[in-house]
Amino acid sequence: MARDVILPAADRHAYDSFHFAPAVRHGGLLLCSGQLGLDADGAVPAEPAEEFRLAWQAVGRILEAAGLGFDDVLELTTFHVGLRDHLRAFLAVKDEFLQAPWPAWTAIGVSELAVPGARVEIKVTAGTV
Repeated sequence: MARDVILPAADRHAYDSFHFAPAVRHGGLLLCSGQLGLDADGAVPAEPAEEFRLAWQAVGRILEAAGLGFDDVLELTTFHVGLRDHLRAFLAVKDEFLQAPWPAWTAIGVSELAVPGARVEIKVTAGTV
């Protein structure tokens, strides 16, 4: 079965530099790489909720490039630095983007992410299967 790389223009640099696809469509599923919440300058916002919102917007950009939306998210895995410190804020922002019926979700606390100071990375699987 063929697989298609989903590559929005905004993600071309990461694709070329770090050799990973923002998302790959295989059959009816879209497998998205983790997305960080960085501002236009590539920095982590000081406010956690703003970082979380930017991460969800990055996920939305990938979904849109694949012809999907947040209603098509089947599963998400989130990686958190300071999980318990920021979970309440993350839940509030998550609910700005997702709604019932809720996707499956695993939240994992980690010691660090690829960008220093980042607090969250969001990975989703979406599809219309």
